[in-house]
Amino acid sequence: MTRFTPSPCGGLRIALSNVEVMLRWSGALWLERESTLVVADLHFEKGSSYAARFGQMLPPYDTRETLDRLDREIALLSPERLVFLGDSFHDGDGETRLAADDYRRLEGLALGRELVWAVGNHDADGPKALPGDIIDEASLMGLTLRHEPQPGVQLGEVAGHLHPAAKVSSGRATIRRRCFVTDGQRLVLPAFGAFTGGLNILDEAFSNLFGGPMLAGALGPKRVHAVGVKSLRPD
Repeated sequence: MTRFTPSPCGGLRIALSNVEVMLRWSGALWLERESTLVVADLHFEKGSSYAARFGQMLPPYDTRETLDRLDREIALLSPERLVFLGDSFHDGDGETRLAADDYRRLEGLALGRELVWAVGNHDADGPKALPGDIIDEASLMGLTLRHEPQPGVQLGEVAGHLHPAAKVSSGRATIRRRCFVTDGQRLVLPAFGAFTGGLNILDEAFSNLFGGPMLAGALGPKRVHAVGVKSLRPD
């Protein structure tokens, strides 16, 4: 049976396919043994993409806000490796629309550490000029890190793409939060980007991914909350 173990930092520890990992309340995954921080679906420059394509003027600060949150995690954990798990940019031209300050901040992420860009469906070619390695998937500690979950049982898979969210009812109130979702064999990360929404984990897109009981790690202020399937509600 899958179990979450609370951590003093507000995260949850879990044995994922027999590998201990930490679910951070920021939405990042921490692989302490490999000093590796993993984040999914940052969707940098989503605001500028909507402005260019649809004339929809979202506040143009999503990249900055996402980088601020990422910098806080890096300052706390000092990772030796940083893995972007796909859809790091909202579209293939997002890198060219970066503000100069944001571009320099992204360049700086590679100083003193390994920077890895897994490609996703929004950024299939990866960044063209920024430093780092571009990959389809990576194997680490017996885990497989990729953007999109693959059908069927995938032991040790860590993926993003689906932007999971949990709607939870406590009897007195109902809340909806971004979340991790796992059965102890595979894990889907929440979207890390500032302008990213979430798909309810009771949606059929998740129905064929988990062989065992599904558990959610819902993101709250300063902690991750363990949520069992009986507390989940559809949208």
